[in-house]
Amino acid sequence: MDPHEIILYPHITEKTRLLAYGDPRIKDEKEIVRKYTFIVSPRANKIQIKSAVEAIYNDGKKDKEKIEVVQVATINVKGRNRRVGQRKAGKTALRKKAIVTLAAGQVLEDFGV
Repeated sequence: MDPHEIILYPHITEKTRLLAYGDPRIKDEKEIVRKYTFIVSPRANKIQIKSAVEAIYNDGKKDKEKIEVVQVATINVKGRNRRVGQRKAGKTALRKKAIVTLAAGQVLEDFGV
């Protein structure tokens, strides 16, 4: 699968922004471990997600600037029952989230945070 078919879009909320900034108690920038959250294809596994993130964000970079994904955690989010109109029952879409942990001191510049 193409990396852009695996990684659909970044999932940006208040909680995921705090994960992307890292632990505020660590003062040294080279020791901060950052986590980024993406909405991914429901068929993708952790190995595919890791290689897709590295392929997208390492494209055209030098060896020193390349990112390294240390860990990937996935979460299947079920659709919730919602009301559509006055009486009709509806459902939100199923989705899969991936929390990607980078090596210490690395940051994604164009993530949106």
